[in-house]
Amino acid sequence: MSNAEHFRRLERLYHSAPTNRYYEPRIEVGDGVAEVSLTIKPDFLHAAAAVHGSVYFKLLDDAAFFAANSRVEGVFVLTASFNLHFLRPVSTGRLRARGRLVNASRRLLVAESELFDEDDRLLARGSGTFMPSELDLEEWDRAAAP
Repeated sequence: MSNAEHFRRLERLYHSAPTNRYYEPRIEVGDGVAEVSLTIKPDFLHAAAAVHGSVYFKLLDDAAFFAANSRVEGVFVLTASFNLHFLRPVSTGRLRARGRLVNASRRLLVAESELFDEDDRLLARGSGTFMPSELDLEEWDRAAAP
């Protein structure tokens, strides 16, 4: 399988996830990088009228996860740990998280991600460790096929 085919498979699997029917994100995966974006919905807001931290986490983790999985073919990686630093709130517009793989060994991958608003202001940063699993990508891809 070529790298481009692997990246498209990861994108298909991401879009097929049931949770993404609610969030309606978009993803682009490249070699050691991934970008996830979505438009803020009113029901993403907490009581103080800013986007809830769970949405920040989802975007940052997804971007870092797929940046890591871009270098692991055949199986899904799993998030082993993830740290998030909130920098500023946002209430409207479009969000974009960019992830990049920073280190990879046979059993552990480290990736970082940053979250931006539509004016390119940095909202949050994240970093995570990921481990290859035994979950076969091809099997999941066949199950996700329309």
